[in-house]
Amino acid sequence: MAPPNQLCLVLVIFISMFSLSSLPTSAIILKANVSLPVLSSQLVENLCNGKAVENRKFCLKALSTPKIIAVMDTTQLGTLIMKLGAANAKATLNVYNEIIKKPGSPQALKALNCCVEAYKYAILSFEMVSSELVEDPQTANYDVAVIGPEIGNCEKELINAKVQAPRLLVGNRFMKYYVSMGYEITSTLELENPNEY
Repeated sequence: MAPPNQLCLVLVIFISMFSLSSLPTSAIILKANVSLPVLSSQLVENLCNGKAVENRKFCLKALSTPKIIAVMDTTQLGTLIMKLGAANAKATLNVYNEIIKKPGSPQALKALNCCVEAYKYAILSFEMVSSELVEDPQTANYDVAVIGPEIGNCEKELINAKVQAPRLLVGNRFMKYYVSMGYEITSTLELENPNEY
C-alpha cells in the first residue's frame, strides 16, 4: 500500500486536474486577473425573465450547465435551447413508446399515438429551428411556437382517454417550458436584428 503522503499527493493532483478540466476556459483566465464580462449569465438571466417564459425557475435550472454559461451570444444560446428541447422531446417520446407497449384501451392507444406524433413533430421542429436561427429568426419563432398547440392536443387526448401517467404529464409540462424558452429566444433574436428580416 502507498504511504499516506503519496496517496494524498495523487488525490490532490487528480482533484486539481478534474476541477480544472471541467471549467470553461474563461474561468481559468480569470485566475490570471483578466477581467471578463459576465455576459453569458446575464444573457440567461434576461432570457429567463422574458415575458414568454412560463417557468423562470425551470429556465434558470435548465440553462445552468457550464456549456450554456460559457455562451456569449443570443444565437448560440438559442441553438443550445433547441438542442435541449429536442433532447427532452426524444426522452419523452421514449416514455410514450414504452407505455404504448403495455395493454390498454383503444381510446388510450389512440391518445398515446397522437402524442407520439406530436413529439416526433416537436423533435423535427426543434432541430429545424436550430438551423433557422441565424438566417431567419422570424420563421424560427413561428416554428417553435407551433409546437405548443401540438403538445396541447396531446394533453387533451390523454385527458379525454383518461390516461393517467404522471411521467407523461411531467414530460408535457417540460416540453411547454422548452417551447416558451424557444419562443422567447427567437423573439429576442428578431428584436436584435430588425432590419435583416
